Amino acid sequence: MEKKTGKTNVGFNLLRARLEGEQKRLSEELEQLKSSVRPADERREGSPFGKREEEATESFELERRLTMEKRLIDQLAEVEHALQKFEDGTYGLCDNCGQPINPERLEALPQASLCLDCKTRQAKEAKGK
Repeated sequence: MEKKTGKTNVGFNLLRARLEGEQKRLSEELEQLKSSVRPADERREGSPFGKREEEATESFELERRLTMEKRLIDQLAEVEHALQKFEDGTYGLCDNCGQPINPERLEALPQASLCLDCKTRQAKEAKGK
């Protein structure tokens, strides 16, 4: 039994390292995205009224950037939650039912906070709304 615990700890340490790397990557990507935004007065050239096509393109780009930013923020929050669970000693346990999360699920998705049963139930409930 001790061997399994040692193996699990080694596995969890590898997952923690992956999460820390992912946290750094997401933070850097978010910073790059935020720093690439040009002020509104810099973007439009020519007439202060602008052209409809330019405005549509700007709106599309802003929407796309905001969607990407939200996705990165959400992913970063999931990773940071998983890292906090390491600190709390609850990593690998489902946030909903408290049961262990399948190691294969954690290997595939180290930031998973729900076991497969709870995640499936959550997805079904979200679909029903």
